Amino acid sequence: MSDDRSTISDLDFQYIREFIRDSSAIVLDEDKKYLVESRLGPVVRSSNVSSVKELVHHLRTRPFGDLHRSVVDAMTTNETSFFRDKYPFDALRDHIIPALIAERKSQRSLNIWCGACSSGQEPHSIAMLLAEHFPELSGWKVRILGTDISSRMLERARAGIYSQLEVNRGLPARFLVKYFEKIDADWRLKPEIRNRTSFMPLNLHSDPAPAGKWDLIMLRNVLIYFDSQTKARILSVVRSAMQPDGYLVLGGAESTIAAGSAFRRVTLGRAGCYQLPGAETSLHYGT
Repeated sequence: MSDDRSTISDLDFQYIREFIRDSSAIVLDEDKKYLVESRLGPVVRSSNVSSVKELVHHLRTRPFGDLHRSVVDAMTTNETSFFRDKYPFDALRDHIIPALIAERKSQRSLNIWCGACSSGQEPHSIAMLLAEHFPELSGWKVRILGTDISSRMLERARAGIYSQLEVNRGLPARFLVKYFEKIDADWRLKPEIRNRTSFMPLNLHSDPAPAGKWDLIMLRNVLIYFDSQTKARILSVVRSAMQPDGYLVLGGAESTIAAGSAFRRVTLGRAGCYQLPGAETSLHYGT
């Protein structure tokens, strides 16, 4: 239950909804007042203000700064896990990465962008998958970049330190033994995996894509938080950032319908990916 410091008025709740929408394009439904109260409570306690009311007053009257970023950070959903949902990683292992190796054998380079990566489990999972199943990539230039709007999550991703609960979610036991080391009560990824990944802040709503062209873009379980117009804009940015024969992987409940005919879906076993129409590929299609 919220205490008095965390209680938010209807007027301040509407301001927070508009502020989050303008800052990150995340849409908070009208019935999410309880969520706002629960997530802003810790911000109140850490920001040396007396209440949510005073917090909102500072947001309204001060230039955009650390306090505003803290509120956006608090309202961002950071749910993630290692090898989340399993089937997309099966598709990477069995179809997409082998196709990319065939298609990039002359350049010997591979660029992978994980958008909305939260605390880094997805890019680290990909790094472990490559190390485990594709030793031929050891002589390639492989870039695995994770981006997120939350500076707090990016700090965790760079550190590569996870709790027992986090490594218990989705991570094969043999990977824990092989790729992690025990640090007090937590587990830290070994340098051979940490050094394969890099991280940078990026707001999908307002920032351009990271520089370069990307062979594989992972943008899973984030489009569901945006309205159709924002989805279309983000997918347009993604399309321009992809190699002409590159691959896009979305969450299981997501699609590129907001982008019209800009992408085509490819089914790969119990998962799938998207490519640009007309892309020539070495992909072996599943059913």
